Amino acid sequence: MRRRLIWTPRMRRNFRSGILFISLWIIGFLAFNLYPILASLYYSFTEYHILKPKIWIGLANYAQVFEDPLFTTALSNTIYMIIFGVSLSIILSFSCAVLLNLKIRGQSIYRMIYFLPSIVPTVAATLLFLWVLNPQMGFFHTMLGKIGIVGPDWFKDPVWAKPGLIILNLWGMGQGIVIYLSGLQDVPVSLLEAAELDGASWWQRLRYVTIPMVSPITVFLLIMGVIGMFQYFAQAYVFAAGSGTMGGILGSPLHSTLFYSVYLWTVGFMQLNLGYASALAWIMFIVIMISTALLLRSSKRWAYY
Repeated sequence: MRRRLIWTPRMRRNFRSGILFISLWIIGFLAFNLYPILASLYYSFTEYHILKPKIWIGLANYAQVFEDPLFTTALSNTIYMIIFGVSLSIILSFSCAVLLNLKIRGQSIYRMIYFLPSIVPTVAATLLFLWVLNPQMGFFHTMLGKIGIVGPDWFKDPVWAKPGLIILNLWGMGQGIVIYLSGLQDVPVSLLEAAELDGASWWQRLRYVTIPMVSPITVFLLIMGVIGMFQYFAQAYVFAAGSGTMGGILGSPLHSTLFYSVYLWTVGFMQLNLGYASALAWIMFIVIMISTALLLRSSKRWAYY
């Protein structure tokens, strides 16, 4: 038989003090987290413009995405960045981590050099790349010109706009390098030595020992990369505004950089259609949840925990 808890005066005072101490956090959570989440869910079922009263329309906003060509464009651009941008970032992060894990002189200095770019603010890094990729006076085009190659117009050519942003994203792969480094240092040396005694080459040890041992890190970076690409906004915003293409319209040139978050922001804060924007936000949440669940489930076949 369970004994009934008896509240003493001291326990009551401690409880009230605890509630008082966390009350500011509770108020902040309710006002700035829970309320916006619930409000956006309600708005997604309404036709809501800031200057007009809300009208309940049910699932009309969700049905509208199937007739919205810009939604398809934004989703396809985001998937493009996930397939090529996230994959390339993971591959290069792992490759650099393997090299930086070698026992060489000045190892800590090289690690610091590779990590430093990732702490540069996103806006500053994007503006720097706008100068580097400038077709008239950029460093990249100047170097290509010296060997007789005419570089692409990253700002006005829709074919090269997304690859330019992928190159920009590689600027911040230092975090992935550090995470992979921590995983590589935890790989048991005994496994590598046993494989070497069995006659395994360096490549075979990397493929059959090292890569499987750090596969949980790959799963983590892949999931975070998918989530990050659905929230990809700042770089595309600065790219469109700073390049001056088509008057700085978001998604230019020709909607090639219109990513999901960019389109959501455009609908919500430029068109002031908060009802449809809320529906887009909840669709993004559902897609991210499904993608994460599928990645976690599929990782059981190739990741070693």
